[in-house]
Amino acid sequence: MTFEFATAQRILFGPGKLAEAGGIAASLGRRALIVTGANPQRAEPLIQLLRQAAIEHASLPVTGEPAVVDAVKGATLARERQCDLVIGFGGGSALDAAKAIAALATNDGDVFDYLEVIGRSQPLAQPPLPVIAIPTTAGTGAEVTRNAVLASPEHRVKASLRHPLMLPRAAIVDPLLTHNLPPAITAATGMDALTQLIEPYVSCRANPMTDALCVEGIRRAARSLQRAFDDGHDAPAREDMALASMFGGLALANAGLGAVHGFAAPLGGMFHAPHGAVCAALLPHVMEMNCQALRERAPQNEALRRFDEIARLLTGQPQAGAADGIAWVKRLSSHLQIPPLSAHSLGEADIPVLVEKARQASSMKANPLPLTDGELSQALQRAL
Repeated sequence: MTFEFATAQRILFGPGKLAEAGGIAASLGRRALIVTGANPQRAEPLIQLLRQAAIEHASLPVTGEPAVVDAVKGATLARERQCDLVIGFGGGSALDAAKAIAALATNDGDVFDYLEVIGRSQPLAQPPLPVIAIPTTAGTGAEVTRNAVLASPEHRVKASLRHPLMLPRAAIVDPLLTHNLPPAITAATGMDALTQLIEPYVSCRANPMTDALCVEGIRRAARSLQRAFDDGHDAPAREDMALASMFGGLALANAGLGAVHGFAAPLGGMFHAPHGAVCAALLPHVMEMNCQALRERAPQNEALRRFDEIARLLTGQPQAGAADGIAWVKRLSSHLQIPPLSAHSLGEADIPVLVEKARQASSMKANPLPLTDGELSQALQRAL
């Protein structure tokens, strides 16, 4: 058995931990670029902490999921303002943008020199600027991952910048920052978090460290996602989901993902569909198709037993099997009002192109077994 485990240099978790941001920033630099979501006003408490620590700052809001142009614009701004630190404050989009900006700010050349799939996948020549990642949603776990997902409209796909040095220097996970999330965002991001616990657990690259994180994360998401959706100020549920999201990030960064995220990259690029909503719509159907393929072609594969274990964690029933877990996810999706893929303008005519593009996605490589084009197409049809 051999494996590697890498994550953010420091992780600070708990209600009120945002208060430590000023001191951490001061230990890393003097001029920060703050990358936020569409509403930069939400970062005002962070800005006050930076002022108290005598940290100068510039701000860059990122509206929607980050595109290549956003990363290039941010890197240019960071160099112009002579920033020596980047702080991502927001959902996964803001955190990914911050990591990409920090990498491009110190590395010459074109962004496509470094992008996977649609670029040349060259390694970074220089270390990125230090990054502090502060999530305000509970979904992507981007605060502890080594990649940044960027949309390329001309290619109609999303692809990653990826390098071990892109891991944030500090991740500050304060569940209080998630209490005001609207129910729809709670649902989509929470289902993304659940997906990022299930896929690494059945991944062909799973290892004992990621297994432990996935099991604990699935257990917490199972008991708390619906509660957080029903009552956004349920503090224990919000804390569970913040932890589950972070555990998912730790797991995916070290064990990979699977077909749900293999589809999510081209879907997000072709239809501008929100990442969490796409993963939520796909999850039960990809689980179902993976189980069917495993039973038919690889009945001795360990992943088949793991789908049974996932069902027991989700349902709390010691005799539950994979089908019970899939049914549980479908019921949860219905309660959370997850829209089907057709709500994002996807139709049957798009399926062949999506299958072809998904095959090239890096996430697909860690699926428990390779799925055929027919199986991938079936999963998409069921999610419409």
